[in-house]
Amino acid sequence: DRVFDIALKLAKIGHPNLMLVHILSEEAEESPINYWPMIGTDIGTNPEMMKEYHQLWEKFEQECLQMLKSKADKAKELGFNTEFTQLRGNPGRELCKLAQKWDADLIIMGRRGHSVFNELLLGSVSNYVIHRAHCSVHIVQD
Repeated sequence: DRVFDIALKLAKIGHPNLMLVHILSEEAEESPINYWPMIGTDIGTNPEMMKEYHQLWEKFEQECLQMLKSKADKAKELGFNTEFTQLRGNPGRELCKLAQKWDADLIIMGRRGHSVFNELLLGSVSNYVIHRAHCSVHIVQD
């Protein structure tokens, strides 16, 4: 929410177009795979368990898409030309590719402040984007 609020404040200055993006990743803390430790093991090949996992993932996708749509509707009500999209994959790579494709002037993104251990193990999406995006990047501490 804080990232969205700051994006709206910055957008008021220049009245740009907004592209709201959410990238689904199995590595994300809120991803259903984190609640499903059997995925990738023999236990995770059980058809009923896999069906339940896919149902959880579909619910996760729909909840995230609804959140995006709600934010896009709010921005539109405030008079901004707004689009939104939801992708699945590596968040840093997907965000950089989309920003390039969309010819973005600025990426505004959140940073969750993961522990040093998690950042060493998983990497930092914000660090990846800062070093690989074709445009400026503004990081908002969540």
